[in-house]
Amino acid sequence: MPGHEVLGRIVRLQALAGLGEFAAADTEAEEIDRLAHRHERPLATVFTAWYRALRTCETDGRPAAHPLYAHVLTETADCGMPGLVQGAAVLVALVPVMRGEAPLDPEDFARLDAGPYRPWLDPLLLAESGAAERARQALTAVPRPPHDLLQEALWCVLARAAAVVGHRPVLRRARDELSAAVGERAGAGSGLVSFGPVEHHVRAAEAALGDG
Repeated sequence: MPGHEVLGRIVRLQALAGLGEFAAADTEAEEIDRLAHRHERPLATVFTAWYRALRTCETDGRPAAHPLYAHVLTETADCGMPGLVQGAAVLVALVPVMRGEAPLDPEDFARLDAGPYRPWLDPLLLAESGAAERARQALTAVPRPPHDLLQEALWCVLARAAAVVGHRPVLRRARDELSAAVGERAGAGSGLVSFGPVEHHVRAAEAALGDG
């Protein structure tokens, strides 16, 4: 049953990426592409294209990954998977910010559709734009990130926003939630983006709390 095998390998690819086991994940990506070609499952290659952009960012840096992400965003727009498309550009734009490679410029996000990630992005944009009180209010009301493959990434976003404006309850909650995933890469389990080692974000939260 090729459909089940492809799905199982995609799940394994995502799990390996989340653990940073990229050599094994590369092998899964190659096998997924082979099966997709053999059994005419072209949508499976959308996932491997995203993974390879993530992998390139992890191993060769953001400049090398930029054209891959630009290409996969264009391809994803027409793939017929709205759950993957909505907010994807925002996730990519957050990568250099959350990895500490570039400052956040709210103007970079002004024309991007945050899709389902809006509740967790807004507090960070407010905090970084200097609207500290509005950011605190947004953090006080923010819902818990959903239990999915991007929950650690979204907790990292909340931790950063909370650190900027000194919202200790959210910062403490984010630190505690992320501590369970130390040893993984934030967001990489989605196969889409990586915000770097979870451990780095936990240490940053502890430092902001005065516990590091």
